[in-house]
Amino acid sequence: MTLFPETLLQLPGADLELRSTWLAPATADLWLHQLVEQTPWQQPRVRLYGREHPLPRLVAWYGDAEASYRYSGLTHRPLPWTPLLAQIRARVIEAVGQPLNGVLLNYYRDGQDSMGWHSDDERELGPDPLIASLNLGATRRFDLRRKGQNRIGHSLWLEHGSLLVMRGPTQHYWQHQVAKTRNHCAPRLNLTFRLIRAPA
Repeated sequence: MTLFPETLLQLPGADLELRSTWLAPATADLWLHQLVEQTPWQQPRVRLYGREHPLPRLVAWYGDAEASYRYSGLTHRPLPWTPLLAQIRARVIEAVGQPLNGVLLNYYRDGQDSMGWHSDDERELGPDPLIASLNLGATRRFDLRRKGQNRIGHSLWLEHGSLLVMRGPTQHYWQHQVAKTRNHCAPRLNLTFRLIRAPA
């Protein structure tokens, strides 16, 4: 396993860019506090192997009116943009140079909240989706593995105020996760902006 401190990540079949200090610390602190307090968090239940389980994190989906999004067997109807999220979206669009019409907020309350292995390759996102991931709060490890493999190929640390941009064929060939950890871990908020091309 390799940890990448640099900005451009040279992985076969992937286009990844990590901007570790994208936000000023004071702005990151303010956004984290306001979003945690203002978001109407939900914890949907998903069916796995015939049993229902609560998601191991809290979530909220915001977007343009037509930007419904389906993943993990759930269809998410967008909440309207708040003034703060509209401001953040404008900053992210300026950074990545592409329209974005939806954002998934994931709130990891502690180290036992997690995200399992997956690719952001839903039909609604089109053939080569761009995913812009803004990270606020505690630093968590972000693992990547080639599809069809079981071992972690690469890992990087997503720090407070960092922006990870995944483009091109990344979702075709790679999966990612945020694993549980037994280490003490403060809350973390992750905002993944995307463009819904064919609404669910």
